[in-house]
Amino acid sequence: EYCSDIYGERGILLGAVHGIVESLFRRYVRQGMTPEQAFTESSESITGNIVKIISTQGIKAVYDGLSGDDKKVFEKAYSASYKPSKEILQEIYDEVSSGNEIRTVIMQGDRTDKFPVGKIDGTYTWQVGEEVRANRDEDAIPMNPFTAGVYVATMMAQCDVLLEAGHPYSEVINESVIEAVDSLCPYMHYRGIAFMVDNCSFTAKTGSRKWAPRFDYILEQLAYTAVDNGVATNEELISDFTSHRIHGAVVECCKLRPSVDISCDTASSTKEIVIE
Repeated sequence: EYCSDIYGERGILLGAVHGIVESLFRRYVRQGMTPEQAFTESSESITGNIVKIISTQGIKAVYDGLSGDDKKVFEKAYSASYKPSKEILQEIYDEVSSGNEIRTVIMQGDRTDKFPVGKIDGTYTWQVGEEVRANRDEDAIPMNPFTAGVYVATMMAQCDVLLEAGHPYSEVINESVIEAVDSLCPYMHYRGIAFMVDNCSFTAKTGSRKWAPRFDYILEQLAYTAVDNGVATNEELISDFTSHRIHGAVVECCKLRPSVDISCDTASSTKEIVIE
């Protein structure tokens, strides 16, 4: 369980979603969106739309809810992002399972007097995010199919690394899906990346900082360039996704979901102390 836990927080739970948002925000701005629209189509689309569908209906429901050209956009993004994301996720799993990753956490703990853990929400992306949240209309948050393809590809790759290593479904789904959509992304939706990451353990928040740039870089360098260079969609990957055995198990877990969402704004919570 420790393997999947430490691995998961460096992946889609914290580190990967941070890298995904940063890379997509820059991409959308380059494509001509305003910064506010770019944040909405990247971060807000994930935390305010995509994860809510996954939480209540399952991963495949995101894809099934798209139609026509939007499905094609999703497939291109998924096809281009799955293997680059899986490359990093496999590296993370190997580092965690070998003991290397926890050694780096211990060493970083020994360095904190000289090099304290810094804030991670000072980039332009998250400054824009503050403005977007202040003017947010929950009902108007879009489902961006490209964002969905990248995010779902990374989530599926994380599941596959764990399944291939012999982890049970319950563990795989908890550390790759439930914690992401029900426990963590709501915090990012409420107050941004630092509020999500820095309310986690030292092990989690240092690991997230270490691996987020790796996802940012590999998606920028390999996934998005493949899309821009017209690389054909890998139909086998899409078929593997639509027929994946994880979907039925996730849907069963959705049936056990509590009827209420996690509370992110309770005044007495220690999370307000931690973040300040």
